[in-house]
Amino acid sequence: MKQTAFEKLPRHLAFIMDGNGRWAQKRLLPREAGHKKGVQTVQRVVKYCRELGIPCLTFFAFSTENWKRPKSEIEALFGIFRDYLEQIPADYVKENIRLRVLGEISAFPEDLAAACQRAEAETAGCDGMSLNIALNYGSRAEIARAANLAAAEGPVTEESLSRHLYTAGLPDPDLLIRTSGEMRLSNFLLFQLAYAELWFTQTPWPAFGKRELDEALEAYAARSRRFGGLKG
Repeated sequence: MKQTAFEKLPRHLAFIMDGNGRWAQKRLLPREAGHKKGVQTVQRVVKYCRELGIPCLTFFAFSTENWKRPKSEIEALFGIFRDYLEQIPADYVKENIRLRVLGEISAFPEDLAAACQRAEAETAGCDGMSLNIALNYGSRAEIARAANLAAAEGPVTEESLSRHLYTAGLPDPDLLIRTSGEMRLSNFLLFQLAYAELWFTQTPWPAFGKRELDEALEAYAARSRRFGGLKG
């Protein structure tokens, strides 16, 4: 990638990681193989974004709607999440990366929920990068939850609502990337993405790499973000 000025890079980059299962099926592999390959892509993307100096990343890993998938696939995903959450935090501490889980993890099996909490606790002191994994996450449910909490304190405002979102304390995403040709938000960060730039690629998540990310970042750098105002 051509060196991009830091101020032209997003502070917060969000990903909807689509196409794992389809990538595997095209190769006559079980869908689980695609999800495992997708974790490797996450690790590559985190490493590259760390090198570029992007301070905040959010990955959509499991939605509240994903419970509709076959039980066998859900159990396979949970196994992948457990392995990731048990193995990765030690590396993240060395790399000064804080891991946060966004979503209602109480619905998960007890050991998986505990793994989420341990990973967050182990990396809580890190401040070099914020890495957020959305698990059992749905934006409408998040907004309803935040609204109830905010209402208990007084009149609901954008600021009070924001304080009770899972992303409290994080900048809103500047750029959302969705892979595998789908062009929708799928109930992901609806409040936070209000002024985000959107970029879609046909490449499935397991095949997503530096070339695709460079293309998205170069497109982002060329855009004019006016936030409802006029270009200065």
